[in-house]
Amino acid sequence: MDVRIEESWRQHIGAEFEKQYFIDLTSFVRQEYMQTMCYPPAKMIFNAFNLCPFDQVKVVIIGQDPYHEPGQAHGLCFSVNDGIQFPPSLVNIFKEIEKDCGTPVPQSGNLTRWAEQGVLLLNATLTVRAHQAGSHQRRGWEEFTDAAIKALSADKEHLVFLLWGSYAQGKASYIDPSKHLVLKSAHPSPLSAYRGFFGNKHFSRANDYLLQNGETPIQW
Repeated sequence: MDVRIEESWRQHIGAEFEKQYFIDLTSFVRQEYMQTMCYPPAKMIFNAFNLCPFDQVKVVIIGQDPYHEPGQAHGLCFSVNDGIQFPPSLVNIFKEIEKDCGTPVPQSGNLTRWAEQGVLLLNATLTVRAHQAGSHQRRGWEEFTDAAIKALSADKEHLVFLLWGSYAQGKASYIDPSKHLVLKSAHPSPLSAYRGFFGNKHFSRANDYLLQNGETPIQW
């Protein structure tokens, strides 16, 4: 399969592209994009990987599904394009960063600047049909993104994994806690943020861990 993905990622997970599940997934996604409106735009499906090469990953944030309304999704979990209103979970993420690190809420919800500093903003499912949350789940994307998480755990050291909510926490079994810092809390969604997301201090704790291991902290 000819998949346009950053070269260091290809070296670590390129074998996935030849597996039957991925061939079937590619066929399904192509068909969906031809027949109906899907997000993110096709050229941005692998944005998380292309903006944050394997060799530069420091922090991994795991989301579930791309945003499914116009103009929002651009391949990075929780992130929206410039000029788009902040979704509720992103509002709460910025509130926690402001309280935790003193960083004021930014003008834009575009998290490309995080990705370029080494934050992998990984949705478990990389595509979605417009207006239909979860419509591309259980088609193979989860197997692919699980392979990425497993490769990061096995082949790197001293990463920080931020697992918010029960879905993301289900990925903890793929991560070696003796090599990496795994931080868990409630999801930033308004339904759960007050049950442990607010006050989790994950952003300062991630930076403390990076500094302890000789890495430059993230400018959240």
